[in-house]
Amino acid sequence: MAAMAAMALLRPGRAALRPALSPLRVCRLKSSVSFLTRPDRPNIAYQKLKGRNPGVIFLPGFNSNMNGQKATALEDFCKSLGHAFIRFDYTGCGSSHGKFEECTIGKWRKDVLSILDELTDGPQFLVGSSMGGWLMLHAAIARPDKVAALVGVAVAADHVVTTFKRLPIEAQKEIEQKGEWKYQTKHNEEGYYSLTYDFIREAENHCVLNSPIPVTCPIRLIHGMRDGDVPWEISMQVADRVLSKDVDVILRKIGQHRMSDKEDTKLLVNTVDDLIDKLSTVA
Repeated sequence: MAAMAAMALLRPGRAALRPALSPLRVCRLKSSVSFLTRPDRPNIAYQKLKGRNPGVIFLPGFNSNMNGQKATALEDFCKSLGHAFIRFDYTGCGSSHGKFEECTIGKWRKDVLSILDELTDGPQFLVGSSMGGWLMLHAAIARPDKVAALVGVAVAADHVVTTFKRLPIEAQKEIEQKGEWKYQTKHNEEGYYSLTYDFIREAENHCVLNSPIPVTCPIRLIHGMRDGDVPWEISMQVADRVLSKDVDVILRKIGQHRMSDKEDTKLLVNTVDDLIDKLSTVA
């Protein structure tokens, strides 16, 4: 594992010779949203860009959607190179069907696997932001033959469960009795998310940091050291737990949780570009 300063990755290279991308676009043509229908689950809204493999799939964070800055910047990048790309909304989020308050980590995990199984062919790169980084690890465990590489941004593996268990016992019992927890966060306008106690208990079934993580593909983990919601040390824990030997942790000294500033987005795009180049060379 190599930990490096982020600016080291912002170097001239192959990406610099490609069509210039504008992470902070002034306007964007509205794309049509498609829906993946499932007989036993709510329909998932997605947008798919056809192209060659490896394809790239963006996994949003908690209570986020597919229209964020990172997702659209990656779509522009993939379009410029002719690679396939998918962005989507989890059940109960964005344009997808279902009720948010009825969702769990397990249900969102199934959403990711549905996207992989039903909408893609061949090797895929998963790019997960915050909670999406947690879910990408589960997808890589479940579909090792399909997931060729992972790129995590402020990976929040186990974070909601770990944070809950660090509360005083009295506070945990009060949340259990009320059935609700106002989970504090700095990147949400209200300053907190309302989580049910059942959501927390279900999330415990999907923790990954308590034992080795059976993921062997190349992994890049980007984290801001000024992340006030998900400590950057979690990315270090993920790097330590995965079985893969090809793991880099990239820390941005002034990076916040969202990691959506112009230079943050450039770093993400360059990281994905380097991985595509690396795997293409090996192939």
